[in-house]
Amino acid sequence: MTQPQLFVPQPPESAPDLARKASVLVPFPVDKAYSYALAEGIGAQPGDYVIVPLGGREVPGVVWDDVPDDVKSGKLKGIVHKYDFPPMPEIERRFIDWLANYTMTPRGAVLKMALSVPGALEPPKTAQGYIRGAQLSDATFKGLSPQRKSVLEALADGMPRRASEIAETAGCTPGVIKTMAGQGLLTPVDIFSHAPCRHPDFERPRASLSPTQATAADVLCRYVQDGAYHAALLDGVTGAGKTEVYFEAVAEVLKTGRQALLLLPEIALSNAFLERFKARFGCAPALWHSSLGPAQRRNTWRGVAEGQTKVVVGARSALFLPYHDLGLIIVDEEHDPAYKQDEGVIYNARDMAIVRAHMGKIPVVLVSATPSLETMANVWTGKYAHLQLPDRHAGASLPAMHVIDMKIDKPERQKFISPALMKAVVDTVAAGEQALLFLNRRGYAPLTLCRTCGHRMECPRCTAWLVEHKNSGKLQCHHCGYAMRQPKECPSCNDTDSFAACGPGVERILEEVKEGFPQARTIVLASDTATTHDELKAILDRIRHHEVDVIVGTQIIAKGHHFPNLTCVGVIDADLGLQGGDLRAAERTFQLLHQVAGRAGREEKPGHVWLQTWLPRNKVMMALSQHDRDRFLDIEMQEREAAHMPPVSRLAGIIVSGKNERQVEEVARELGKIAPQAENISTLGPAPAPFYRLRGNFRRRLLVRADKSVNIQKAITDWLGAFKTPSAVRIQIDIDPQSFM
Repeated sequence: MTQPQLFVPQPPESAPDLARKASVLVPFPVDKAYSYALAEGIGAQPGDYVIVPLGGREVPGVVWDDVPDDVKSGKLKGIVHKYDFPPMPEIERRFIDWLANYTMTPRGAVLKMALSVPGALEPPKTAQGYIRGAQLSDATFKGLSPQRKSVLEALADGMPRRASEIAETAGCTPGVIKTMAGQGLLTPVDIFSHAPCRHPDFERPRASLSPTQATAADVLCRYVQDGAYHAALLDGVTGAGKTEVYFEAVAEVLKTGRQALLLLPEIALSNAFLERFKARFGCAPALWHSSLGPAQRRNTWRGVAEGQTKVVVGARSALFLPYHDLGLIIVDEEHDPAYKQDEGVIYNARDMAIVRAHMGKIPVVLVSATPSLETMANVWTGKYAHLQLPDRHAGASLPAMHVIDMKIDKPERQKFISPALMKAVVDTVAAGEQALLFLNRRGYAPLTLCRTCGHRMECPRCTAWLVEHKNSGKLQCHHCGYAMRQPKECPSCNDTDSFAACGPGVERILEEVKEGFPQARTIVLASDTATTHDELKAILDRIRHHEVDVIVGTQIIAKGHHFPNLTCVGVIDADLGLQGGDLRAAERTFQLLHQVAGRAGREEKPGHVWLQTWLPRNKVMMALSQHDRDRFLDIEMQEREAAHMPPVSRLAGIIVSGKNERQVEEVARELGKIAPQAENISTLGPAPAPFYRLRGNFRRRLLVRADKSVNIQKAITDWLGAFKTPSAVRIQIDIDPQSFM
């Protein structure tokens, strides 16, 4: 029998040429990976970091998985340089592609978040360190001062260290180290900056856990051991010890040699968090947030990519670090709106953390005392496991709640603290305890108007009133940063000394406390009084050490802080967040006030919370006063279902903006005429945005609402693709909007 001949296809003539090309994605708002030629001696695989020419300059980029364009190599620009650095993992590239598609953002814009520290690709620079001098007799050592002996003892293991590190260990100044080096007692050597959090000790004894905590921790550890995707909600009241529980999952993943990411909504939380982490793991975690210096960012980014850094604690952008082998994601305070980025690439880090975990087949744990309705909906449908911690740790009880009806218990004229609340504060301080007065409004007064003509001082660039800051003597816009000195004359009627401050900010509440209780030690804590992490840490330390009796604060103090002696919390305007008609107004108000209330009575002393409200029968006030979160969530879910709003449907916001008001209105109107309208998808608007003018741009909004079965991104692509937008008008797309401002 004749053996059949096999047909072996010959490669096309262009195949050798194709092998000398690569697609490179650059960190700019472009959706296409560009083709580049590979010079002799340069090989490039997907994920490699390279330098390429672009528009007359050389920029960093990443070799992508796209097939290069069908253009001969001789006609392409060549890759200039390939970094000797571990390639971006495939999962990171797939995550970038997915997120870009989901948020309808150019891939290069997403890559920019992942390639945020291109300087980290360069070999690290050396720094000067010190070791003990080669010759050091016993007699010389005995003759040294105790301080110098401490320096030499700190270097007894032979490991080189920086002067600052030695000084901290030995309790001296860096100048002592340099003097000793000049005398030959120490020898200078070159050292490289170590990646942070290289050797966390997962074998250190864990905290004492209650049976409920231990059960939840065991479940999370099993998830880690499974080596598969799991999503769980760790749901516990404030003070229940949720951190200690998920620390056990972190320890479990460290046993395997993999990395862990702990996301926090505001880096302020990390100040209270660091000591607890150090106590559990013997070292500080690697931090990632916008206030880090360039050297710290390079060091951490490189350590994460090389797999040396094992635990990262960071804000939402930490999700885009190039993890060598990520094994666990924790999203603490998962409900917090700070996880949503509303500029540039618009995304929700909580939701994207779920996607990243699913892609990587690893566990993700959402943590909250007040879970978002979206998260609870996933718990109710079985998508997320539900781990509950219903009681405070170590026997502490939940605070007693008191609702103050401001129609009955009225403050004095031009005052904002009710008699009942002021008495509670005075009694608390007299008992040697601390009180917190909460108002989520910075400055002295939210509105300044002329008594003569009624003119209101507003921002020239935004639809917003200027907020008076008495300490600085300025009127400021909290949206664009515009500031001005308060004028002596009204710009409308020219009357002098006619301005009146309307409403309270935290500065005005502090003034009222000092006037009514002058002997109390007071402090204001807001984002504009603690502008750096060192300032914030100093204030928090003063509060913990009971150097302050009464704290007046905004939401910066609402979450994550533990003050053992704080027993009284007063909310000045509990109705503040209910204004404006936002879809999530009630949910957000409940979450914020519940978190604030959770600061009271976290140890053996019982806590009391006082809510000043004009709406004592409102569902939020009723739920808070009765500690009935689940009833509130049930009512909120019923209302969302009736309105066909998330989480039972999907939303996408379309924001039309520009400098020319008439042009913006015209574009929005024309878009509205051809907007998607069908049984399973509808478009609302256009309508003026609540902040109709923001940073000098006029803004109008449209809102697309669709059933969950609808591919809302495709519908929007088809819609906007059929419309030619003028170059002077910008259209932003916000998938799953959290705010409607």
